[in-house]
Amino acid sequence: MGVNLGDLIEREEIDFADLNDKEIAVDAMNTLYQFLSIIRQRDGTPLKDSSGNITSHLSGLFYRNINMLEENIRPVYVFDGEAPDLKEKETTQRRKKREEAREEWKKLKEEGKVSEAYSKATQSSKLTGDMIKESKRLLDAMGIPYIQAPSEGEAQAAYMTHEDYPGDIYAVGSQDWDSLLFGAERMVKNLTTRKTRKTSSGGRKEISTELIELEEVLDQLDISQEKLIWMGVLMGTDFNPDGVHGIGPKTALKLVREYDSWDKLFEDEKVEWESEAGPEQIIDFFKSPPVEEIEYSFGEVDEEKIKEILVDDHDFSEDRVESGLSDLEAALSSRQSGLDSFT
Repeated sequence: MGVNLGDLIEREEIDFADLNDKEIAVDAMNTLYQFLSIIRQRDGTPLKDSSGNITSHLSGLFYRNINMLEENIRPVYVFDGEAPDLKEKETTQRRKKREEAREEWKKLKEEGKVSEAYSKATQSSKLTGDMIKESKRLLDAMGIPYIQAPSEGEAQAAYMTHEDYPGDIYAVGSQDWDSLLFGAERMVKNLTTRKTRKTSSGGRKEISTELIELEEVLDQLDISQEKLIWMGVLMGTDFNPDGVHGIGPKTALKLVREYDSWDKLFEDEKVEWESEAGPEQIIDFFKSPPVEEIEYSFGEVDEEKIKEILVDDHDFSEDRVESGLSDLEAALSSRQSGLDSFT
């Protein structure tokens, strides 16, 4: 799932209160996969309705968005458009890994190894076209805007954080560090996750919401935005998932600091390029991805439509949904009262 800069970068732990009155461009595909991975039963089985349709993504969208709106955080979901040809190998690898994980999960579940089964199950999530359509229907019904990117959703979301973009997006909400390679001025990790997570030993650990600012990252690493992209290409991105053999975060940082041009860096004996895509293609895509100025607006909540989707179509508990709708109404009423106090 993109480059991993986590070992090199100091993250700022924040509370939801720090994001009060902020609009966040949420990487929709990343977030839906997250819901499918973590919203499961003890043995790893995803939530399903009586017809066997998976509903984990809908549960995550409904309840996590309510949590954000209660804190006056305004999400704008950004969906992927047409996948670039550069991503074909990564897509194939992900599909293969999901299939392998699914088979291992079934085996472990049959053997009664619940904890191990859950771990494999989280790696087997598959997001279908129907799930994406259902997610958009629910967002519409909740009055939460979404936009369709021309290509990579992360690139579009990153573009929307720029000061000259016509909107008020504060940060990208994503788990993927690639947002920084695309130039996001800020990114927020663990925005839509649970506050605790299962560990391999069967316990639970606390998960903090984190704010990462691009300018601070570049200062910490003492490199330019261009060289941050070089680092990603050396370590491996969605467009060259294997990266360069033997080069991890520390070696990549050392190399990009040493050389002032990619051509010279590429001639270093440590850089043995094996990816089908040329490095220049990948670098150019991160620097100039397909993005657009896309208008969006927050709508009204349609409670009947929400109940139709969740209760009628997918067997959610009517009482729980009604309770969620009450929380949603209270959150939006509180926000409107706050806005009125300034008029």
